[in-house]
This record gives sequence, structure tokens and C-alpha cells, in this order.
Amino acid sequence: MPSMQAIANEAVTSSMVLIICCSLPCSPLRDVHRISTTNTQSNVHQAQNVNISPVLVYRSSGFIYYYSILQFQYTCLFLTIFWKRTSTGYAPSAVQCPPVLPTIRAGTTLSVNETSWLKVRHPNTVWALRDFLSRANITGLDTNAYIGDGAIAAFDNRTTNSTSQGQLGGILQASTYLSGLSGGSWLVGSLYAQNFPSVQAVMTGVPNDLATLWQFSNSILKGPTELSVTQYYNNIFDDVSGKAAAGFNTTITDYWGRGLSYQFVNASDGGPSETFSSVANNPGFLAANVPMPIIIADERDPGQLMIPSNATIFEFNPWEMGSYDPTIRAFAPLKFVGSNFSGGALLDGRTCITGYDNIGFVIGTSSSLFNTFYLQINNTDASQRVKDSISNILLQIGQENSDVSDWPNPFYGFHNETNLNAQSKTLSLVDGGEDLQNIPFHPLIQPLRHVDVIFAIDGSADTSTPGPNWPNGTAVVATYRRSLLDSSDIGFPSVPDQNTFINLGLNARPTFFGCNASNLTGPSPLIVYLPNAPYSYNSNVSTFDLSYNDSERNSIIQNGYNVATRGCAILSRSFNRTRTPIPDICTHCFNRYCWNGTVNSTVPAPYQPTNLIKSSNTMVLGACLILFI
Repeated sequence: MPSMQAIANEAVTSSMVLIICCSLPCSPLRDVHRISTTNTQSNVHQAQNVNISPVLVYRSSGFIYYYSILQFQYTCLFLTIFWKRTSTGYAPSAVQCPPVLPTIRAGTTLSVNETSWLKVRHPNTVWALRDFLSRANITGLDTNAYIGDGAIAAFDNRTTNSTSQGQLGGILQASTYLSGLSGGSWLVGSLYAQNFPSVQAVMTGVPNDLATLWQFSNSILKGPTELSVTQYYNNIFDDVSGKAAAGFNTTITDYWGRGLSYQFVNASDGGPSETFSSVANNPGFLAANVPMPIIIADERDPGQLMIPSNATIFEFNPWEMGSYDPTIRAFAPLKFVGSNFSGGALLDGRTCITGYDNIGFVIGTSSSLFNTFYLQINNTDASQRVKDSISNILLQIGQENSDVSDWPNPFYGFHNETNLNAQSKTLSLVDGGEDLQNIPFHPLIQPLRHVDVIFAIDGSADTSTPGPNWPNGTAVVATYRRSLLDSSDIGFPSVPDQNTFINLGLNARPTFFGCNASNLTGPSPLIVYLPNAPYSYNSNVSTFDLSYNDSERNSIIQNGYNVATRGCAILSRSFNRTRTPIPDICTHCFNRYCWNGTVNSTVPAPYQPTNLIKSSNTMVLGACLILFI
């Protein structure tokens, strides 16, 4: 048996944690939940003389971050400190190129930026994981010696009572990635645009500048209460027109992204100059005190209407956009993505374009399926010029293309032999869930990232009447089937079909997939599947509900808060890698929650779940894995 020091060293250097926010058929922010957390030892906090508390202090304090499963229920912790903007409006702008010219890199390795950031992030997670494991009281494991860079869980250690015995505070602090697509991208984008406040802070509206966000009682077709409907649409029209006047293509996604920005970024002006690449300059992110955000979209090849299961999947992170898929396998610097690239290099080495990666446009691209909201524009109080503008776009592209987001193609002339868009100046991207992979697994199962465990929150709306809009495992099945394609070089554990998910109740309780690493055909993280289910509230709201009052919003969040995981799953891959005997309590958890390969593919009865929390505040599922907070 290796020494405990060797185990600790190996775990710290190899294990990684990540958080997933799911959702294509998810309603606004329904894929997030969160708790609060702050690293009080942060040099950044000290340097900025920031008051750290479970509540945001204006725009320069630590934030609580709840991570919870299901709908609008997971969140993440960040620092709120201003960072420099690279653009002054929504329209991209020309700037002088930096001395070292931006280039397109081959996606055969992680970027230098990510690799360097991970070296700082790893030690930042150790204290939180050690604290969590010591409170988990895993009999038979010396948690002070066995410390790995591990997993995600449901809660932040700044939440009230989250660090009491048996609670889950601190797992968020041990996470490495936060991934979102479609509706889940709204949460990711919103949190990082606000320097990572807690969901709790946004809900309570403290500080005051957060009080106007996530006001879902105001339909996105009507805008925030701070503006009249006319002013709201005029502002959006002016922003999008300015982009067009600057010589860039505009689509329905530009309008959709600007609308989202008023709900999730800034209710007064929609944060027209907020860019996703600006996150890289956030002191809290630079210090690796928070997870790395990733947002996902699918590529739509020329002439394609239906998105195939093997569509090229693009990711946006603070430094880059691109894909590890063999069709592209390349990345472009996100800050300069609007620049004139050809064959991997800039044609003009003096002028670069910045600001194309407006944060609203990024999350709008990931959730472009919702562009169909604007097909209802004639039924709103929008000005006639706004209605005419959107109608003209639809006439040019056709309603079947209303979900397309146009990006300047930085991969023009790059990898011509495999890149189907290599000869197109425009890169067409669509909703990240249109390939049915409604949980953003893809960037997290890349072998280069060496992830140990994925907590996969599924808020998909798969089932129909009488119990509509609950998940049935389709998202997990889609990723598994894609991993079997000859062109795929990623691993994913075996999962059953959708009928089995329902017949065995796997869509209503947490389930582990890939428990026995020795039975896998290749490296793969352990998947902890956490489906949306009615623990305390029927959170199966329709994908296309346009408004929610505060009571409905808060109940959806609370429902997600009522499910959380314990520590054994986090250490599963590390136990295997270090050949450490599995403690009995963990063996019990694995026996109870690992899928054992049983299949029941018969057509199930109409699905109609009931609430899983009894009046005595105990969960029907039992306590080994799930705790009712």
C-alpha cells in the first residue's frame, strides 16, 4: 500500500472537481441553487480590504454560493471586484493588436492559461476538501492525510449552518469547473457578470445593485420595471443596430442576448460592454479562488437544419472559444474572436477586434432555442421599428434558422481537411442542447482535464402528461451514445435506456454511473446523476414559461437546495488510483446508489411523481447519500 503522503500528493495533483449546470428545456435559472462561501485567507480580499460576509457588500465583497440540484438551484461563490472592460458598448470595436499577436492554437493540449490557472487552483481547494471530509466522518479513512482535489457538491461553506456536522458546506470551494448550457448558461453568465455573488444575495437583493436581477415576474418580452416597454425595446434596437452599423452580422440571438442581459447582467442598461473574456481579469478568478466557467454551444454546418448527435461542440471559457472535437480541434482567443483570422493567423497584424464576446451574446448563443420568444414580437408593445427589424431578419434567414447565432469564423482556412466551415467567414452556432446532450458533460470528460467526478444536475423537460417536464435520462443517454462513435476519443460510463431510467426510478433519485473504474474501457469520471424531482415543490415548470413570481422562484430554488451528496463519491476515483481500501461506509453508499447494470426497457406507465420529502422532514431516499437540509 502506498504511504499516506504519497496518496495525498497523488490526489492533489491528479484529482479535479467540477460543477455542472444543465438545461436545454429548462426555465429561467431553473438549473441553479446555491450556498455561500468565502476564503477568508484570500490575499485578494486582504489586498482589496474587502469586507467578507455571507452578504455582498456593494460590488466588492465575497459571495455566498449555493449549489443545489435541479432548476435555478446551483450557484457558485466568487469575489466581487471591478475589472477592466475592453469595450464601451455592445458593438465590437477596433483596437491596436497586442505586441504578441493573437493566433489560433491546435486543441491537442490545454491552453497555457488554463494549465497555469489549475496550478494555482489546486492548492486553493485542499483546505475546503479537508474540512468537508473531516465533517463527513468517514469511518476508516484518515481524512487529514487523504486529501485530494476532488468534487462538487451542493453547498458553500458561507451558508448559515452549512459547516455543521453532517452538512455539505465547502465542497463548492473544492470544485474546479462550473459548466452550463442553454438555460443553465444564464446562471453561469449571471454569476460571473456579478463577480460571483450567491443566489441568496441575489434573492435578498443585498447589496441593492443586485435587487433588480432575476425579477422573473417581469417577462423578458416586457423588460425590467425600471424601463418602459418602449424604452426597453428601443435600447435593444439601438444596441443591435450599432453592431450592424459597425459592419457585423446580426441575428435574432443579438436581440435575445440583449433581453437576457437585462434580467441576468444589469437591469438598467443590460451591461452592453460586459464581455465573457473580462472574467479572466477578475482578481478573484486570477487568484483561482473560484471555479472556471465553461459555456457550451453546438455548431451548425452549412445547409444543416437538424443538429446531429455528433455535431461539433464548442466551448467558451474566459480565455478561449473552440472545440476539442476532431472536426475542429482548435481554439481562438475569445477576447479577439472578432478579428480577421485566416489559416490560424491574423491577416492584419495591426488592428484587432474586441467586444464581440458580449456576455449576453454568449449565453444567448448557448440558449438560442429560446429565440422563438421573439417570434411573438408582434404581440408586444415594442415599437414598430423593432418589430420591423426582427421581421426583416426572419424574412432573410427563414424561421427555420431563427436559432442561429452568427460569429466571425476564427477558424477560416484552418484544418481544411476536417473543418466543414473552413471556407466560410461565418461560424454558425446554436443552442447547446439541440444535440440532446442537455447536460454539459462534453468539456468535462475531455481526457486532457483529468476530471474525477461530475455532479450532473439534470433539469431537462423530457416527460409528458400526466407528469410533464421531468427528466428521463435522455441527456445522459445522448452523451453515452456519442462516446461510442468511432470519431470520439472520450470515455463515458455505460448508462441504461430512458425506459429503464423511469422503471427503476433512476430519474427520481441520485445515481452513480461508472462506479467500478476497472470495468471501464477507458478513462472516465464517476458520474453522480442528480435529476430534478419534486422533493418539496413541483419544479417541473415549462421551458417556455416567460414569467415567475418571487414565491415560485424561491420555491424552485428551495427544491434544489433539498438534495445534496456526501463525500464518498468524491473520492471514488482517488481510492481506485491509489489502491486505498474503501471504507465500509463508502461501500454502503456505493452499493445503494451505484447503477448495477440492471435494465428494464419495457414501456413504462405514464409518469407522475409525488413529493419525496415527508412532513417529518426526512427524505424518502434515505440518508447515506442524501441529506435534507
